[in-house]
Amino acid sequence: MQLFYSSNISGENDIFTFSKEESRHIVKVLRKKLGESINMTNGKGWLFTGKLIEINPKRCSIKIKNKSFHKPRGFKLHLAVAPTKMNDRYEWFLEKATEIGVETITPVICDNSERKVVKSERFEKIIQSAMKQSLQYYLPELKNAISFRDFITQIDTKQKYIAHCNHTDRKTLKTCLNPNEDCIILIGPEGDFSVKEIQQALQNNFIPVTLGETRLRTETAGIVACHSVALINES
Repeated sequence: MQLFYSSNISGENDIFTFSKEESRHIVKVLRKKLGESINMTNGKGWLFTGKLIEINPKRCSIKIKNKSFHKPRGFKLHLAVAPTKMNDRYEWFLEKATEIGVETITPVICDNSERKVVKSERFEKIIQSAMKQSLQYYLPELKNAISFRDFITQIDTKQKYIAHCNHTDRKTLKTCLNPNEDCIILIGPEGDFSVKEIQQALQNNFIPVTLGETRLRTETAGIVACHSVALINES
């Protein structure tokens, strides 16, 4: 199964026309023919199945035959992860987190962050591609980059955790995470959170956690956290 994505399609559509870029991809790369099936999602839980009724490198259209809505998970995972020095590492994190399952991702700028500028347009494309590849019908939301201080004071969720490497009292994520409840997990930059940031997070009711015995890269920690939440909620 191949999945296409467009935020413009809805449950009210009977005919949908692809953009010029997507039309060219359908004709020149996929070599689709009239009457062939196309599967689409709008990233909001809907799956649409239709037949190609117009095929042209500049304009392809489908007549929608079936529509089905898929309910979201019973919990929402929000990963707040500091941008990595190398963009490709953060892109890898975005791709894999989307494949595993995440609802929201926020780049958080910290005291030790070496990268403070985020190219959200490219990141959005990577998330869309990963959603389609993994055959999911919900597009994770990529928030605008925000400072650490602003982020922790704006969050109002019962389960909120900060994963850091400071040798202080920490719990393992799996021992304190409640399944089927929304949660937020903070992951710091290559130099970890500063002592001041950790203290500020604790003052805002974040629970300090560890993701294992080894020291992880930022992007790896994000994936471990994402996968841990998925495993805990499997039952």
